[in-house]
Amino acid sequence: MSQALTTPATAPTSPTGGFAHELRAVAAVWRREVTWLAHDKRRTAMTLMQPLMYLFVMGTGLAGVMEREGPIGFETFLFPGVLAMGVMFTATFGGISVVWDRETGFLREMLVAPISKSAIVLGKALGAATTAMAQSAVLLLTAGLVGVPYDPLLFAALLALLLVGALLLTALVMLLTVRMKRAQSAMPTSNLVITPMMFLSGALFPVGDLPGWLHVATVLNPFTYVVGPMRSAVFASLDPTAVPESARAVFDPGITWAGWAVPVPVQVLVAVASTVVLLASAVALFNRTE
Repeated sequence: MSQALTTPATAPTSPTGGFAHELRAVAAVWRREVTWLAHDKRRTAMTLMQPLMYLFVMGTGLAGVMEREGPIGFETFLFPGVLAMGVMFTATFGGISVVWDRETGFLREMLVAPISKSAIVLGKALGAATTAMAQSAVLLLTAGLVGVPYDPLLFAALLALLLVGALLLTALVMLLTVRMKRAQSAMPTSNLVITPMMFLSGALFPVGDLPGWLHVATVLNPFTYVVGPMRSAVFASLDPTAVPESARAVFDPGITWAGWAVPVPVQVLVAVASTVVLLASAVALFNRTE
């Protein structure tokens, strides 16, 4: 018998594992999520229209009934909250993408690939967060219309905080829905949690002088620590000679813990830590579920 017939066939080898391989896997899933979410033009338009309605319709309406504090109008106060609202909708859709992929069978195809489950979750979360941040960045073009300066440093800070907020919400939605089998169940479940978080973050009303129970709910809300630093960044960019202390006290009172004014860097640290915990919890639950 010939040597060619007696030599056993070489088994196909899987790609070499390791950190670099996992990074490539995360990048591949990220690219797929960004492409998928960005190509839905109708949802993108709806994502932008709703925050704009809050800013120019509700903001203008409430400005007529609220006392104006010097040159600061209610629309200026509302601007960072509207930016934060912009990431909420896309982050929610991205967070439940695991459920859609499970329904269509695409998740099964990813699970048989030579990559870890953690890479799938991280790639999907980063993809949704990147798309959400990019879509909200379009709203920055309206800054001048509400008295916010076109400051590159301010915009860089807002974009960084938007990325943290989008990743936080995406991770939370994934944690809530990763075990669900139907998107019809995932959407109302996520909205039941995300919508109160938005209202309790101070995005639409000042957080100073709240009733005790509402103050506690606001302080315990991790998204508060995204909206708070964004608002502080906006007010820090305004002309200090044109912003009276009374306006700052009303519209940017800051976050307090038992009477202690939490510094903005600590607020950002809380937001980042909350995001890491939620993302790690989503990864752990996904690993046990699939």
